[in-house]
Amino acid sequence: MAGRADKTGNRGRAGVTLPPEVDLSRPSIARVYDFILGGKEHFEIDRRATDAIFAAVPQIGSLARDNRNLLRRATRYLVRDAGLRQIIDLGSGLPTLGNVHEIAHEVDRDVRVVYVDNDPVVLAHGRALLSQENTTTMIMADIREPDSVFDNPAVKEFIDFDEPFAVIAASILHHLTDAEVLPAAAAIRNRLTVGSYLVTTNFLDDDEDRAKDLEKAFLDGGLGTGRFRTWEELRRLFDGLEMLEPGLVYGNDWHPDELTPADSPVHTLFSAGMARKVS
Repeated sequence: MAGRADKTGNRGRAGVTLPPEVDLSRPSIARVYDFILGGKEHFEIDRRATDAIFAAVPQIGSLARDNRNLLRRATRYLVRDAGLRQIIDLGSGLPTLGNVHEIAHEVDRDVRVVYVDNDPVVLAHGRALLSQENTTTMIMADIREPDSVFDNPAVKEFIDFDEPFAVIAASILHHLTDAEVLPAAAAIRNRLTVGSYLVTTNFLDDDEDRAKDLEKAFLDGGLGTGRFRTWEELRRLFDGLEMLEPGLVYGNDWHPDELTPADSPVHTLFSAGMARKVS
């Protein structure tokens, strides 16, 4: 087992004591993603939830790794090329290799980063990881209620909303329903100040059977969330913003570098885009 419940509470493999409200009878998006990435902070319920996903597309691990690779490139662009020094990472998930603050701090140690997730497991691990950090913090909030993020006192302490900042929503908006996603995206865009950036990566339905099979596996296989949306549906997430080149594209086509795989087996299953608020 990756972890167990004992008399002192739930403990993960990293020895972090998990909050008592953690429900180990239900899979967690963050822990499922951790398992797919090859991490250690997951439980049997999370592994079972991936059975249908791996059956639909055995190379699903490549999709998770390609997304992490894109997150690295996007963060470097925001800090090095766009000159931003403030980042909010929505739906950040469990800490893993190449966290946003680590990537950003390779360019400038003073970049401020706020991680946001609604999973108490993520909060416990994140706060343990960041205990010695003074430019990075983590809060618990739900992307479905963007005001709970932007109005959070801890966020206001780290982010100066009078200055440009970036919002990263990597592999999170596809876990919102059709009724939730556009209002949430609109609320995020409305909170951006001029000169701020929005980055998203999402499952993509580019009219191939694997996307439909994977969506069914996510929705019906135990996790219950995971929508593969069309190019047109995904473009609406950026309404009113100025898209940066190369626009909304396959994830590995967004500013590829020497570490970006040229032969990913899941190349057409996820998209990426970055846009700026100009007025």
